[in-house]
Amino acid sequence: MRKLRNEELDRIDVEGYKLASKSPIIIVLDNIRSLNNIGSVFRTADAFLIEKIYLCGITAKPPHKDIHKTALGATDSVDWEHVDDTLELVERLKKEGCHVIAVEQAEDATQLNKYAPAKDKKQVLVFGNEVKGVVQNVVSASDEVLEIPQFGTKHSLNISVSVGVVVWDCWSKLNA
Repeated sequence: MRKLRNEELDRIDVEGYKLASKSPIIIVLDNIRSLNNIGSVFRTADAFLIEKIYLCGITAKPPHKDIHKTALGATDSVDWEHVDDTLELVERLKKEGCHVIAVEQAEDATQLNKYAPAKDKKQVLVFGNEVKGVVQNVVSASDEVLEIPQFGTKHSLNISVSVGVVVWDCWSKLNA
């Protein structure tokens, strides 16, 4: 096997991304502190043609050198918007017919491996703060809670890892 060079990967450019049909997935970042995590989420969103990222509360927004360092230009391709209040955004998206999903450890959470996304609704995935997670009022307002099964000693995954795991799982199930 020979490793492929970047020019052999046949990727679309930013203009092609803007014109491409998007996945029915929206990412909401609720008060994320780490600019490197934010940049990583942009890069993951670009990889799976995510429709939009909402940066809520204290979540930093582009342009910023630390976001750019990990996003590698994905802030130019992925549509994003800053919203002050996550709960207000969640309520608005629900009224627009989206299925809002908090990614959190909670009572009666659906384990990610058992989750079957509805193909007729946009999936809004809400990811929370690195320390406190998704705030309770947003969890309560969500249509569903997803939990990533974990089997080791740690209680959580890094936010950017969680986004990658959940987005890949949802994307692959929606495109099966």
